Amino acid sequence: MSTFKDLGLKSEIINALTDLGYEKPTEIQEKAIPQVIASNQDLKAFAQTGTGKTAAFSLPILEKIDLDNNQVQAIILSPTRELAIQIARNIEEFSTNLKGFRVAAVYGGSDINEQIRKLKRGVQIVVGTPGRTVDLIKRKKLILNSVNWLVLDEADEMLNMGFKDELDQVLEVTPDDKQTLLFSATFPREVDRIARNYMNDPLQIDAGKRNSGSDQVTHEYYVVTDRNRYHALKRIADINPDIYGIIFCRTRRETQEVADKLIQDGYSADSLHGELSQTQRDTVMKKFRKKSLQILVATDVAARGLDVDSLTHVINYKLPDQIESYTHRSGRTGRANSTGISIAIVSPGERRKLSPIERIIGKSFVQKQVPDGKEILKKQLLKLIDKVIDTEVNESQINEHLPAIHEKLEGLDRDELIKKFVSLEFNTFLSYYENANDLNDISRGRDRDRGERSSRGSRRNEENMDRFFINIGRKDRLNPARLIGLINEQEIAKNIEIGQIEILDTFSFFELDKNYTKEVLSAFTRNGDVSFEGRGVNVEITEKKRAGSRGGRRRDGGKRRSDGGRNHRGSGGERRSKPFKSDKSSSDRPDRSDRSERSDKPVNKSGFGRKRDTDSRKRRR
Repeated sequence: MSTFKDLGLKSEIINALTDLGYEKPTEIQEKAIPQVIASNQDLKAFAQTGTGKTAAFSLPILEKIDLDNNQVQAIILSPTRELAIQIARNIEEFSTNLKGFRVAAVYGGSDINEQIRKLKRGVQIVVGTPGRTVDLIKRKKLILNSVNWLVLDEADEMLNMGFKDELDQVLEVTPDDKQTLLFSATFPREVDRIARNYMNDPLQIDAGKRNSGSDQVTHEYYVVTDRNRYHALKRIADINPDIYGIIFCRTRRETQEVADKLIQDGYSADSLHGELSQTQRDTVMKKFRKKSLQILVATDVAARGLDVDSLTHVINYKLPDQIESYTHRSGRTGRANSTGISIAIVSPGERRKLSPIERIIGKSFVQKQVPDGKEILKKQLLKLIDKVIDTEVNESQINEHLPAIHEKLEGLDRDELIKKFVSLEFNTFLSYYENANDLNDISRGRDRDRGERSSRGSRRNEENMDRFFINIGRKDRLNPARLIGLINEQEIAKNIEIGQIEILDTFSFFELDKNYTKEVLSAFTRNGDVSFEGRGVNVEITEKKRAGSRGGRRRDGGKRRSDGGRNHRGSGGERRSKPFKSDKSSSDRPDRSDRSERSDKPVNKSGFGRKRDTDSRKRRR
């Protein structure tokens, strides 16, 4: 294999690559970089996701760019904001030693005036989404008559998302003699159409087997009824306590629903979809990259451009509508020479959809059985023991307390101590899986899975909780994660337990440890003008909701006020909140114009996995 120096790159770029840890080019880089440097011929390049396509087209452009010319010389079009931002960030890293070079990312959902100011200062490369790029062209703020390179990254996806008109408008204002570079991970019919319409006698290069999956990824599937799909998802997460992955859903609504359920059930999770503002997306992704979040629930479009190399799992909560999308999904894991697992959760009628995918990726799916409670408990217990063994002991601080500890434990032998220690951590967990049904028994699909519940909070000792009314709800864009964030912001107490959450249209209810009731009421009063989405927040103590009742709260002499809405129930039978905003369509198209951002979304501050302190299912600050 050659080195980057052998590919014809200048020393400034090679030094930047060395500082970034790049040692040798990938196959697609080795084939594409010399070709673009040496020739002006249009190029079609195909390579699997995660093989370094961004460097394959950006490095030769940086090699040939005129640093003395502040006009736009290259325009790179990307289907999503995340991918555009990531490409621009990579180019900034590659060009750190090129004096006078500037790159700008332009995309909807962000301040267009700031993007215009960047363009006015002069940039050599613009990375943009089609909608925002056309908007800037129409405003005469983006001039492309000096463009030498047009890059279509994930071009098939741009056509799938309905950006053909925008692509035509961009091409109309670019020179005929430009070099067009098309890079894609898949080869559907749309790519041929792009080549015929937008390219002139393109050269084609391939890296690896076209449309195939990574050799580092194994593919598994679980067959369950639709009723048990979410329960199977939780068991898959529980049997993999170190999971760090993405759960793919087909619509924004489904994405938010699954994320809300996971958060309420105590998992370290959050959502990523087209309804979030750019600030919210950045916040979620920052936490996910730092591994403060263990699970990201996302749509296909929102997940494009995610630069995360250490994912252990990709889970298809629902199979994608287009077969090629599975390749994109599974390509999120098994990157940077690491192994990964791609999982599909399917109903009995969906098993036939696996065969076409197997033909595309050149691999077979392996059927797995949904783990039962005993398997999960064993895995979780051993994980806990490993964690205990690996815990470092601060001898200087612990030693002085040892005599008192030994005195307290004097009557317990070794086995009794171990049993009590495990019970302290796992009593609720053990109870949860004690009578769990076999989710692999499809014949029982019509029966309610009594052992599985939508929220483990229902297993908690409700006597330790007080219920609170808060005067904001779904119409204020409240969801469980944002409510937890609002509570966290009041700094009521460290490690306060949050119980059941119920989000209604104009107001909501939540439960907190009753030992902190005074502090809760005082915090929302003490902090003065507590607001959410511009609305003043009012929190009051209310009566516990009784089974079969419509709920309510006590105020003004004990008069009862109805919740004003029927309970929403999940597949397990417990009350749950609906997603904070309903879908108007099943697609997840990005914004085509600049839109006002919603306020930033607070994220659950829990760490990896679910908390397992005395209750083993506590949600904490």
